[in-house]
Amino acid sequence: MSVHLVTGGGTGIGAAVATRLADDGAEVVISGRRPGPLEAVAATHERITAIPADAADGEAMRSLVETVKDRFGRLDGVVANAGGHGYDSVTNTSDEAWRSSLEINLTTAFVTARESLPLLEASRGSIVIVSSLAGIRAAAETVGYTVGKHALLGLMRSIARDYGARGVRANAVCPGWVRTPMADEEMGVLVESGGAADVEGAYAAVTKDVPLRRAAIPAEIAGVIAFLLGPDASYVHASTMVVDGGAHVVDVPTLAFG
Repeated sequence: MSVHLVTGGGTGIGAAVATRLADDGAEVVISGRRPGPLEAVAATHERITAIPADAADGEAMRSLVETVKDRFGRLDGVVANAGGHGYDSVTNTSDEAWRSSLEINLTTAFVTARESLPLLEASRGSIVIVSSLAGIRAAAETVGYTVGKHALLGLMRSIARDYGARGVRANAVCPGWVRTPMADEEMGVLVESGGAADVEGAYAAVTKDVPLRRAAIPAEIAGVIAFLLGPDASYVHASTMVVDGGAHVVDVPTLAFG
């Protein structure tokens, strides 16, 4: 029996990852700051356990990992998925907003890794850090989010360099647009600004230059993460897997040519 921890497990990608891993036979612990969504996900599967915790809080995560150890005796995989907003330009970002964005997008993964690595060493386990296409590209007025997601790749590489010899694999996933509650909110902003008639039109607008011409669904990202955690990826280490429907290969200056 394998045991996995998924942060930000109450909605979107995190919930899909938890479901996929549980369906594959793992025991899955999901964490997040809001008990309600976590409990709703846990109620869907007997192998999913909800333990509320702020992934940026060292004491809270230390306690969570101890609970996992006491209850299951081991930890085989971690998905550092907690994240959030950070949308504005440099000059419009306050000190408070900057700190908040880095805490939710970067510190969450750092603290989760720090507290879980001893158990991952013991099991020769794996950690997958969920970054974003914003981790390798930059959208307009998203400085906090972009910097945090870029930094996650540095965190993954540092873990891979230091802990690979100790048997721990570390990789990152960079999703593009995914149909999640957070993305739906962003589509709503586009609708309100007049950029689209409705949410479906907004998704069509933001993916019109993506080679696959659509956003992903959370289960598609979950499948990639499940692969990286599993035995078929036993020699995949320090890799950044971009899962964006091909968006990152588009040569922006040639878009006018079709």
